Amino acid sequence: MATVRPFRAIRPEKGYEEKVISLPYDVMNRQEAAEMAEGNPFSFLHICRSEIDLPEQEDPYDISVYEKARDNIKKYLDEGVFLQEDKPCLYIYRQTMDGRVQTGIVGCVSVDEYQNNTIKKHEFTRVEKEKDRIRHFDICDTDTEPVFLTYRDDKRIRTIVEAFAAGNDPVYDFVSGDGIGHTLWVIDDEATLQSLTSLFSEVPYLYIADGHHRSASACKVGLKRREENPDYSGDEEFNFFMAAVFPDSDLKIFDYNRVVKDLNGCSPQEFIDKIKKAGFEVEDKGEEIYYPEGKHDFSMYLEGRWYRLRAKDEIIPDHVIDSLDVAVLQNNILGPILGIEDPRTDKRIDFVGGIRGLKELKKRADSDMKAAFAVYPVDVDDLLRVADNDMVMPPKSTWFEPKLGSGLFLHSLK
Repeated sequence: MATVRPFRAIRPEKGYEEKVISLPYDVMNRQEAAEMAEGNPFSFLHICRSEIDLPEQEDPYDISVYEKARDNIKKYLDEGVFLQEDKPCLYIYRQTMDGRVQTGIVGCVSVDEYQNNTIKKHEFTRVEKEKDRIRHFDICDTDTEPVFLTYRDDKRIRTIVEAFAAGNDPVYDFVSGDGIGHTLWVIDDEATLQSLTSLFSEVPYLYIADGHHRSASACKVGLKRREENPDYSGDEEFNFFMAAVFPDSDLKIFDYNRVVKDLNGCSPQEFIDKIKKAGFEVEDKGEEIYYPEGKHDFSMYLEGRWYRLRAKDEIIPDHVIDSLDVAVLQNNILGPILGIEDPRTDKRIDFVGGIRGLKELKKRADSDMKAAFAVYPVDVDDLLRVADNDMVMPPKSTWFEPKLGSGLFLHSLK
């Protein structure tokens, strides 16, 4: 059963929240982060991408980067940009995007439950990305960004959350520069805290929606602290890491699309003929953008034209993973026809989040790439089913929007 525990968040003083909030650290490069933070000394990018405050260097993982992040946290606290709660609290975090609302709870979850798979995963992690966040969290002595978790909706939890939000004023309520609404309530009364923690203790599993590297890194920092403190009780803050936990029914997964560099020696017509032989119905849709209409329906852009690719039933396996559209595309077209066997490492393929739209696919295929493929989005039920079977999704399967705002809450490991 799941632990969602109150904690003494470090968060912006009222009036600074709009200046502090940033996108997550891993959706931009150094140059983009520097441009986003330009002219704003309060941007959280000075913490989650602290290399922007240092002379450009070859090694983005130099210890000076992490020490600068630690120093900036202290500076924000000393200067009154940040405060730390006097007592442990939970937080209601509501995001609004294009009229759609998702409302979750921010609290701390258990390192032990990450290890015993009460917190379920659906992606592999990369060692170098883990090492980066391990050093960041460890040297900062702080979880600087929350993991994005979900759970199967529980009406009892939803009722408490909605009642509290309706009956109390939020501490923040604003729209960030990317058009996302952010509203935050502090839950500090003991009765509501007890009710929520008790109800979450009846939730059988939490699921990582986004943030596999952050969660793996936070867990390893906790284990490192245990080795350094062999007499630990289990109640210390380093035994827990910060998460924003949303009910599954609130979430939306966007498509995660593919662009490829070449046709592996085929002419466009030869390529289309091979797709037909591989088990797809192919329909020329002309120059107007075609959007996939449902599962096993694909869109392809090639040589200035859009095509509908419909996978025939006989190539859809009865398998949790291989029946996903990203797997159907990989196993029947990208791998056998285009020779892209490992999309994680092959430099002939790139990925475009659906939030950028199919116009971005056309732009890429008309410039630095050759062809583009759009898939119908994976749904949350697919993700939960994969995780429940202790399997992993194919790479670049899910793109969640909105992203969690960074800088609205930090978790001290002390």
